[in-house]
Amino acid sequence: MSKTSRKWILTGLITVFLALLAISTHHNIEYELGNRPSYAISSHDDHIKNGVMVLCYHRILSSNQMVRFDENVSPNSQFHDFNVNLPEFKKQMNYLQAHHIKVISMPELIEKVNDHEPIRGKSVVITFDDIDRTMIDNAFPVLLKHHYPFTDSIITGNTGWYKQGTKLATWPAILKMKKQAGNLVTFGVHTNRMHYLVDNGTPVFNLPRNYTRFKHDYATSQEVLKEKIGYQSPIFTYPYGSGTPQIQKFLDEQRRLKVVLTLNDGIVTSHSNLKQTPRVIVNTSSWPSIKRWLV
Repeated sequence: MSKTSRKWILTGLITVFLALLAISTHHNIEYELGNRPSYAISSHDDHIKNGVMVLCYHRILSSNQMVRFDENVSPNSQFHDFNVNLPEFKKQMNYLQAHHIKVISMPELIEKVNDHEPIRGKSVVITFDDIDRTMIDNAFPVLLKHHYPFTDSIITGNTGWYKQGTKLATWPAILKMKKQAGNLVTFGVHTNRMHYLVDNGTPVFNLPRNYTRFKHDYATSQEVLKEKIGYQSPIFTYPYGSGTPQIQKFLDEQRRLKVVLTLNDGIVTSHSNLKQTPRVIVNTSSWPSIKRWLV
């Protein structure tokens, strides 16, 4: 048997193996995904006629063959809960434009709520957590094309790190994007170096013994942001979506902060407390309900 023949046979066997792996895991993946909480908006929120939906994105992945394969065979929630493929993201932004959905900036939302301005109709705010390189490489050009404002929450001490299989954007990349985006981008802090889990899945900053450490970490995140970006942010974004009453009280007392972004369900209305701003995670599970609410 020639070397070329052996190569083709090996390639064929690998292809068959991958196909069988995809088929054999598909049912189990559907079961696991089916047991996860639904990201669709609640029936209560579905009936709100005047409000602002704050959309939460994480990674916007290029739609290549390997990514599609990983999505099909991996039960890892990272692929299904926090990732959106670039073609889908483009469709979502096109949908907002086609249906004349108003996209407002976070500073606009702050001004509306703090000035007790009635919120009429439906609009959205676009936010990104962590800021890995796919936000800049994939999402940013789409946002720039539509001239949509957005908020990026940065883990200020982890820029450039590899985190859970993705590479966080570097400061040079962030600053280059900032220059291109101009007033379209607003930055928030997402801790300095306290974005990880300990003790059976507890966010490290939520442990009572780490309270003092969190206060220092928060101060550091603001100092780093000012050094790199030029200002301290009025926006703090919870890693993993929420904090303890002790952490929340500390954030409530920070005069600089105007917004604390959570992952609690809800729509922002004229009576909302922006120190506990709800958001909707955007993925294939939630998008149908998002579209339904918007129109």
